[in-house]
Amino acid sequence: MTTTIAVAGKGGTGKTTLAGLLIRRLAEAQAGPILAIDADPASNLNTVLDLPLEKTVGDVREETSEKARANLLEAGIAKNDLLDYEINSSLVEGVNVDLLAMGRPEGPGCYCAANNMLRLIIDKIADSYPWVVIDNEAGLEHLSRRTTRDVDVLFIVSDATVRGITTAGRVAALLGELHTKVGRHYLIVNRAAQGLTPELEAVIAEHGLNLLAVLPDDPAVAEFDAAGKALIGLPADSTLSAALEPVVAAALATPQEKEAAGAHHR
Repeated sequence: MTTTIAVAGKGGTGKTTLAGLLIRRLAEAQAGPILAIDADPASNLNTVLDLPLEKTVGDVREETSEKARANLLEAGIAKNDLLDYEINSSLVEGVNVDLLAMGRPEGPGCYCAANNMLRLIIDKIADSYPWVVIDNEAGLEHLSRRTTRDVDVLFIVSDATVRGITTAGRVAALLGELHTKVGRHYLIVNRAAQGLTPELEAVIAEHGLNLLAVLPDDPAVAEFDAAGKALIGLPADSTLSAALEPVVAAALATPQEKEAAGAHHR
């Protein structure tokens, strides 16, 4: 059985860093092989995980569509089989972590049939992993475009600003409009050097967000970024790594704990 975790939030909140560190903690917990899906068109989860990236699913879709329009597809090979092969070839294999990057969004042409096949292929790949962690772009509507998977746990990441929390509230409000089902969902406030102010607490309550963790502004992250080091190498005793315990616990919750949390959120 696959547990699917999604991390969402507006740009600049540190969601990709948190997704990478969560993946590292799941790997350290020997939870089994993990499929990391980078659903952000910026495609930089590979730099956090220190993995190479040569081709994205978007590249595969564009190349296959261009070949189809030019009648250059290999004879005798069904398009879905070709896509299946190309996407599996774009999968980056690491130690206990494999990476699939979605890449650029759809181009100007019609990709309905190709995207339907892509979703089925990606879901088939994901079914072979006990854990799938999806690093999303700011919105959530693409979850239903790029995968048909239900999401067991959604972490909504915000910075410590009223505007950021308001955006997180809008993300949570989208959940009822998605075709993709989302189970438990939590708010993570990142880079909160002074903790939560009364104004932030009021906005969190106003939007009915389930606050899980308030994370500090760790100077080690900026040092790693400045030196071009992969953030997955952040020391285990760093301020941010230590503060991630509630996030890791929520991801690794037992079925009984998940059921209790779900009842609390209903």
